[in-house]
Amino acid sequence: MGGKNKQRTKGNLRPSNSGRAAELLAKEQGTVPGFIGFGTSHSDLGYVPAIQGAEEIDSLVDSDFRMVLRKLSKKDVTTKLKAMQEFGTMCTERDTETVKGVLPYWPRIFCKISLDHDRRVREATQQAFEKLILKVKKQLAPYLKSLMGYWLMAQCDTYTPAAFAAKDAFEAAFPPSKQPEAIAFCKDEITSVLQDHLIKETPDTLSDPQTVPEEEREAKFYRVVTCSLLALKKLLCLLPDNELHSLEEKFKSLLSQNKFWKYGKHSVPQIRSAYFELVSALCQRIPQLMKEEASKVSPSVLLSIDDSDPIVCPALWEAVLYTLTTIEDCWLHVNAKKSVFPKLSAVIREGGRGLATVIYPYLLPFISKLPQSITDPKLDFFKNFLTSLVAGLSTEKTKTSSSESSAVISAFFECLRFIMQQNLGEEEIEQMLVNDQLIPFIDAVLKDPGLQHGQLFNHLAETLSSWEAKADMEKDEKTARNLENVLIRFWERLSEICISKINEPEANAESVLGVSNLLQVLQKPKSSLKSNKKKNGKVRFLDETPESNKESEKCVSSEGENIEGWELSTEPSLTHNSSDFLSPLRKKPLEVLVCKLAEMSLNYVNEQKSEQHLRFLSTLLDSFSSSQVFKMLLGDEKQSIGQAKPPEIAKLAQKNPAVQFLYQKLIGWLNEDQRKDSGFLVDILYSALGCCDNDMERKKVLDDLTKVDLKWNSLLKIIEKACSSSDKHALVTPWLKGDILGEKLVDLADRLCNKDLKSRVSSESHFPERWTLLSLVLSQHVENDYLIGDVYVERIIVKLHETLFKTKKLSEAENSDSSVSFICDVAYNYFSSAKGCLLMPSSEDLLLTLFQLCAQSKEKTHMPDFLIFKLKNTWLSGVNLLVHQTDSTYKESTFLHLSALWLKNQVQASSLDINSLQVLLSAVDDLLNTLLESEDSYLMGVYIGSVMPNNSEWEKMRQSLPMQWLHRPLLEGRLSLNYECFKTDFKEQDIKTLPSHLCTSALLSKMVLIALRKKIVLENNELEKIIAELLYSLQWCEELDNPVFLTGFCEMLQKMNITYDNLRVLCNTSGLLQLLFNRSREHGTLWSLIIAKLILSRSISSDEVKPHYKRKEGFFPLTEGNLHTIQSLCPFLSKEEKKEFSAQCIPALFAWTKKDLCSTNGGFGHLAILNSCLQTRSIDDGELLHGILKIIISWKKEHEDIFLFSCNLSEASPEVLGVNIEIIRFLSLFLKYCSSPLAESEWDFIMCSMLAWLETTSENQALYSVPLVQLFACVSCDLACDLSAFFDSTTLDTIGSLPVNLISEWKEFFSQGIHSLLLPILVTVTGENKDMSETSFQNAMLKPMCETLTYISKEQLLSHKLSARLVADQKTNLPEYLQTLLNTLAPLLLFRARPVQIAVYHMLYKLMPELPQYDQDNLKSYGDEEEEPALSPPAALMSLLSTQEDLLENVLGCIPVGQIVTIKPLSEDFCYVLGYLLTWKLILTFFKAASSQLRALYSMYLRKTKSLNKLLYHLFRLMPENPTYGETAIEVPNKDPKTFFTEELQLSIRETATLPYHIPHLACSVYHMTLKDLPAMVRLWWNSSEKRVFNIVDRFTSKYVSNVLSFQEISSVQTSTQLFNGMTNGSIMEGLALWKNNVDKRFEGVEDCMICFSVIHGFNYSLPKKACRTCKKKFHSACLYKWFTSSNKSTCPLCRETFF
Repeated sequence: MGGKNKQRTKGNLRPSNSGRAAELLAKEQGTVPGFIGFGTSHSDLGYVPAIQGAEEIDSLVDSDFRMVLRKLSKKDVTTKLKAMQEFGTMCTERDTETVKGVLPYWPRIFCKISLDHDRRVREATQQAFEKLILKVKKQLAPYLKSLMGYWLMAQCDTYTPAAFAAKDAFEAAFPPSKQPEAIAFCKDEITSVLQDHLIKETPDTLSDPQTVPEEEREAKFYRVVTCSLLALKKLLCLLPDNELHSLEEKFKSLLSQNKFWKYGKHSVPQIRSAYFELVSALCQRIPQLMKEEASKVSPSVLLSIDDSDPIVCPALWEAVLYTLTTIEDCWLHVNAKKSVFPKLSAVIREGGRGLATVIYPYLLPFISKLPQSITDPKLDFFKNFLTSLVAGLSTEKTKTSSSESSAVISAFFECLRFIMQQNLGEEEIEQMLVNDQLIPFIDAVLKDPGLQHGQLFNHLAETLSSWEAKADMEKDEKTARNLENVLIRFWERLSEICISKINEPEANAESVLGVSNLLQVLQKPKSSLKSNKKKNGKVRFLDETPESNKESEKCVSSEGENIEGWELSTEPSLTHNSSDFLSPLRKKPLEVLVCKLAEMSLNYVNEQKSEQHLRFLSTLLDSFSSSQVFKMLLGDEKQSIGQAKPPEIAKLAQKNPAVQFLYQKLIGWLNEDQRKDSGFLVDILYSALGCCDNDMERKKVLDDLTKVDLKWNSLLKIIEKACSSSDKHALVTPWLKGDILGEKLVDLADRLCNKDLKSRVSSESHFPERWTLLSLVLSQHVENDYLIGDVYVERIIVKLHETLFKTKKLSEAENSDSSVSFICDVAYNYFSSAKGCLLMPSSEDLLLTLFQLCAQSKEKTHMPDFLIFKLKNTWLSGVNLLVHQTDSTYKESTFLHLSALWLKNQVQASSLDINSLQVLLSAVDDLLNTLLESEDSYLMGVYIGSVMPNNSEWEKMRQSLPMQWLHRPLLEGRLSLNYECFKTDFKEQDIKTLPSHLCTSALLSKMVLIALRKKIVLENNELEKIIAELLYSLQWCEELDNPVFLTGFCEMLQKMNITYDNLRVLCNTSGLLQLLFNRSREHGTLWSLIIAKLILSRSISSDEVKPHYKRKEGFFPLTEGNLHTIQSLCPFLSKEEKKEFSAQCIPALFAWTKKDLCSTNGGFGHLAILNSCLQTRSIDDGELLHGILKIIISWKKEHEDIFLFSCNLSEASPEVLGVNIEIIRFLSLFLKYCSSPLAESEWDFIMCSMLAWLETTSENQALYSVPLVQLFACVSCDLACDLSAFFDSTTLDTIGSLPVNLISEWKEFFSQGIHSLLLPILVTVTGENKDMSETSFQNAMLKPMCETLTYISKEQLLSHKLSARLVADQKTNLPEYLQTLLNTLAPLLLFRARPVQIAVYHMLYKLMPELPQYDQDNLKSYGDEEEEPALSPPAALMSLLSTQEDLLENVLGCIPVGQIVTIKPLSEDFCYVLGYLLTWKLILTFFKAASSQLRALYSMYLRKTKSLNKLLYHLFRLMPENPTYGETAIEVPNKDPKTFFTEELQLSIRETATLPYHIPHLACSVYHMTLKDLPAMVRLWWNSSEKRVFNIVDRFTSKYVSNVLSFQEISSVQTSTQLFNGMTNGSIMEGLALWKNNVDKRFEGVEDCMICFSVIHGFNYSLPKKACRTCKKKFHSACLYKWFTSSNKSTCPLCRETFF
């Protein structure tokens, strides 16, 4: 019913099918049937009476509750779960009275659903029950008896969350003190329910077999049985003692059932575990009843002793112990020797089968409860028992688990001590325990290193201590003697096995280690007894029950006294033996054994140089360091310790055997080179030092050794050992702090740093160890103090610093081999470890040098990468230490002060390239991020303030920025200047390093970005100043022609997130704007452009800017700053605002003196503002513009010398140039935007002035490097261009409004004048420089000049006055003046400036149709003498094409055909490709203008040179895959989309927006022309190309070109009204003409060629002329040639005779 995919709605009015069925039954019978359980028992719970009357429910139960209760009776799990959760929520939310209405129906639902198969439902039931209890509280009492049995079971649920929820509900209902009372109240009902479940229920009675699967039925049954058993146990534990008696009968009946006892052997482990827990509880609570059932209890529990299920074991063993304790005669009912002990033996032999930690703690209580009758004969029983225990250690599970092996060992020693205690005086058993068990056990462990790591030796020491203590305090002499004998026997046997392990030349390493570990533990009893406290708890099993049995905490045993008593007798008190003094019973035999072993080891060392024995000797001496042992080691030797020793040392050696041993033996061992690890020898040294009387003696010995005897390696080991142990450090402190060691270490540092590494490595191999030694003495601290004297630490750091300082002079290879790497390691350890110590003064200098090395590029420091990485880690650890110092010393830190000064100098010195700056910024990033961790937020602000330049320094850096940024603003008219500020000979190559302003602004911006993460406030508006300077730098970069180094700089800033967008979030925008406007008004220039840029990029809104220019009068009188500010704001001002500015300017244009005309606050400045307003078309008042023009004409009359007409500009002042430029600009803008007609005098003024200015431009070419002259040339050409465009676009309509003779005057005089001036300039300019980028300022005038030249007419070109330029051996039919023009202009198609290439193309395009006629006149000279006659197109073009083909082969040759290449606009490759395609357009234009016969000759030439093939291959690399025209993004339905083939190409010079499409569009245009004019040749190429290219061409052409061509061809035929004669404009018309010619010749009587069967040859248009001498038939020359080559014969095709 609760299907997952069905929509279930709360309060659904349509009930489910079962609900409707119930409703129908109620209507028929008048009652609603109840819910009947499947139980077969006749108890109250088997059958729940039906609820009488539907109307009764309505009156008692709330409708929502009724709906929920119905849902709870559904079978679907999800439905029940949601309903139960809903029920809980309703219990919480509804009032008590409403909820009380549910109570009569709750027990029936709870009893059924608390046993539900789904655990989530059970958990939700208990949670809902708790909410119900909290709401109704005591109202639940009448229903308790029917609920309690199931409630107890729920608390024992196998699903823990459900059990906890039930417990929470139980505790919510009854506080702990009331719980026993509640249980007692319902005890009979609980017992009945639980007994029924255990005895009467089956899987099929608990669940309906017809609807529930068998697996589910069984699982539910097993869970119910488990819960019932545990609930019974809970009942027993919670019931008060006085209530138990009344239940005895019920339990008697339960225990009389065989079904109950069978649960002990049940296949489900949870049931067995619950059963044994219940048995334990019954033994505790009703022991008498259990005694009566002894015959059933004993076999049920004791015969299960080998059950090895981890769930069952804890409960089983508890039950075993309770059974043994409760039922004294339990052994009468089982056969111990045949049934129980073999099972027990099997379990412990197998190491507890992985459950040693559970089982083994029970073994001691188990054997302690065994009666003597069962264990006889004792010797065999205990021997077998202990042997089985030891055997358990060798199983795999025990070996791999330390806890398992530890449990086995612990049990072994516990049982051994117990057996010894019980059988003391019985010699056989004593011998068995020591000789057959303990000693072999120890021997086995010594051989197996895996067991030595456990607690075995500690247990052994504990056992010995307990025996020694008992022997010492035992009053009974016999017992004491027995224990002493046991101990004597033990030591004898232990000595034997220890000596046997050591007394071998190749002693086993594990065994030797085992012996030394054993002796160490035996010598220190205190540590071995620590584990004793843990073990006591394991024995006292009644006071501390296992974790799995928490419920029985309240159980009290009737026989507890016996166990307590036994416990006391088992463990004698060991408290008196906790001191470090060993018992005499141990001390003497241990010393004897140690001396024997030491002597034996020394013999092996002396005779066989056995390192194994020497190591053993070291560990022995470490634990047993005494003069007696050293004396024994020296033996009878009376050698002196050396001649040169001071008398006090000799005297000391004589007195102290340890010192004598040190000099005689130990120094020799230490100085043996082949020994790699000398740590254990240093341990012997410390053992010997420990035998000295006082610190002074030790210092004397060590000082003496340091001077001569000890090598560096040994010194390192001695100091390392001192650091690892406080005891050892205490022994050598005076020596460590002394002068001898300090001076030696300073000397070592000096030698390590200053000597060349290579010379040392060859002679000494311990080089790194010496650095380790230095590192150790600098970085190790004891109680916040250095190991050695402070003065020596300081001196060593100075040495390190001096060495680092010198590294900059070394090469990278030398640095790789130098000591820098080691210095880094030492310094890193020094900084990292100096937490509590203050830094030495010299360490700050070291830190600064480390920082400088990391903040400079590799080119300067010559450091390899791995060293840079090390240096960085080192200085960061130092800075980290600095900022985390607890006191305020870092505020006076010289490092922070000096590093800030150094950074400031670095960026202001203008010596950084991009890479260096990046390295510097990266280092600063690391530094500031570390400073951010400081507690003191003030620190960062101070640091940034230290790096920040003052105003004059900023101004100086701004002044030093090259002024070439002015080029673009001047050309574009965004700014106006009337003074000379810079030269244009600024080369990109000149700049190797970044200007200081860029570096400084980038550094400070980076610092600010980091600082403001912590919201640090900067003083004195520093933030706004830094952002303003960064904007200045960025604007400077943007205005330049973007050289590569600046592009790299801007990219670097982007990567590092140093952008205005990131910074503006942090600052006050109004404050920044105020600062920018102040600077713009004061200085103008870049500051003005910054404001424009910010408005343009929408970084600030125009509303934010408005307040700053509200008062227009405030900008007058004009200064340069005010002028530039207004010019920059103009594009963003409204028309009204512009009118206001214009209104201020126009009156100012009148009545100026000559001087005032040229000044900023005079004519120049005010006209510049008017031009800026005009540029944005904001002055559309025709009268106003005419008025200004009249003013300018009046200026000419009054001050004509100001107008630079046909004069030498070298004498003109910048002020005059400036005002001329503004006048010319005004005239250009006037022409564009003034719609009202001009008078004839005005036209004369404009045109004459233009020509005069152009003459000035022409005469002053030498001065083009002066920016204002270049600008003057540009605007002059602009004016000429605008006039040319104006007259070029005049129509019949517009001519009417012009003066009468104006057009003719323009064509005959002015236009002629313009081009006669500009064409020679073009030749001159391009002749001087072959490589001129159109973006560079020097070439600024190229654009307007070239655009003007595109308007030149064919007649003006042909009447050129250029000097003759002819090439020797150049084949040509052209007249000299035409050849000169071609030879002059054609090479310029290779020129590296797009404007020149396009202008030349336009000029030559006009000439091309004129050229073929000169070849036509000489056509007869190309007769049929040649096999395949060919004729070259103009030689100037073909030689140019040859050069271009070579260039393009380099650019495109390696790219496969069909792969599209994108050419970067304005790059070198762009110019090559553009020139090549334009050349082909000219050739194809020339080709189209020629007659069909000439075209045949030209095409033959192209075939021979294969130029066309090369072109076609290149075109398929340049044409786009989808040649859609850019503007047709939105396609018009039912119209063909515009493509590069349908749209005409407009080659504009000034328009650069479409530059990316120039090459693709041009390539498509050329391909279209080749298909149109050379179809046969293209087809030939296509057919001969490889398959891949064939397919690409086919697909592309048919998709984009064929339909366009077909349409054009058919249109041309349809529109043709002429005769065929002369119709050759296209391939279809050409075919028709050829056919007509053939027909005409046939009628004239000319015979066909018998090879091609045509009169006129299809390709070269010749007649058949070659005749056979035999048959007299005539053939075309080309046909014969093909015949001879393809047939490999020289016979006539017709008569087969040899053809002569």
